[in-house]
Amino acid sequence: AQAFDDEMRDRIQQHQNDRADRWQTIEAPIALAESLRRQTCDSTVVVDCLTLWLTNQMLAEHDLAEAVSELVDAVASCKAAHLWLVSNEVGWSLVPENPLGRRFRDEAGRLHQQLAAVCDDTYLIAAGMKLKLEPF
Repeated sequence: AQAFDDEMRDRIQQHQNDRADRWQTIEAPIALAESLRRQTCDSTVVVDCLTLWLTNQMLAEHDLAEAVSELVDAVASCKAAHLWLVSNEVGWSLVPENPLGRRFRDEAGRLHQQLAAVCDDTYLIAAGMKLKLEPF
């Protein structure tokens, strides 16, 4: 995440404090693809979270098609022993009332579809329960 106000800075700091000694953290709010390309075959990587990355890309007004393509390529070729991608399902809610919200929801759906296509497994997790998603 990126901190644009004090409340968000506090949230990020608390999140970092909660995980401080449990694993190495790499903050990559924009350059996620580059970070994934640097991973080694003995690493386990958790990306948390793709919808924050997407938000950062949109707020920076980056070329989303290019950024998503680079990320999908990086995921497909990632050398990490295990790669977990965490994201939020935003398409099951109400249709957002503004153009930016509707664009975000649509872009998140496209991002999820493209990444799922290159991943070995895809799960929906709700209420602590997992459901394996299968292509049709």
